[in-house]
Amino acid sequence: MKKKKIKIGIIGCGAIGSEIAAAIDRDFKKEAVLTAISDININKAEAVKKKLKTKPDVLSAAALIRKSDLVVEAASAKASADIAKAVISAKKDIMIMSVGGIIRDYAALFNLAGKNGCRVYLPSGAICGLDGVKAASLGRIDSAGLTTRKPPDGFKGAPFVEKNKIDLNGIKGETKIFEGNALEAIEGFPANINVSCALSIAGIGPEKTVVRIITSPEYKTNMHEIVVEGEFGKLTAKTENVPSPNNPRTSYLAILSAIAVLRQILGPAKVGT
Repeated sequence: MKKKKIKIGIIGCGAIGSEIAAAIDRDFKKEAVLTAISDININKAEAVKKKLKTKPDVLSAAALIRKSDLVVEAASAKASADIAKAVISAKKDIMIMSVGGIIRDYAALFNLAGKNGCRVYLPSGAICGLDGVKAASLGRIDSAGLTTRKPPDGFKGAPFVEKNKIDLNGIKGETKIFEGNALEAIEGFPANINVSCALSIAGIGPEKTVVRIITSPEYKTNMHEIVVEGEFGKLTAKTENVPSPNNPRTSYLAILSAIAVLRQILGPAKVGT
């Protein structure tokens, strides 16, 4: 008996959404069909459609949800919570890329997904080690921390930087510009620190997860280092990311992480925790 293809819709046609669309079009033709794409900028969605061999419909978010089995949110942290609630309420599965947008509501969203019999997928993004953190969380975790290091340009426009009038151009050497919990971090750096939210959800929650942000003009890559300690022992994972070829503000690993999750959803086997 031939297996039915999964109908996938993508909301958000920026660097991440467009790369995921290309991967579905290229690598998952036997298992899935990209049925629709959506973006608040319809021209951006149409531009993505033109590059694909299969031609998905360009629809509103609501129409896309109705037509899809699995929705990939690649819009923004401002929109991800509303998109997730709409998808889960429609009893459809969702992959959330903008994890920072759901950090205050994730427990309620997970509960709703359980009631409605659907699944929520959160890719690891630009960090490694969440498999170990998930396993460790079954026991006692005493502390969890993330240290992020990026060049100063990566923080331009961040609310915390603007509010505190931090002169990024004036930074000469390695400088810590933030330390707080993951909730405070995502409010101050909504475009930079989604990884802290993924770590928080996998581990001991956003209130207890400590985030440090360090910058230096000498940095050439975006670096994330996780340190988690508990009754299991100590876990340290360091990732040095290169930017996406199509968008220097997006880590290439974040895109690959989403495609890897799709492979696990669509494929016959799952490797890792």
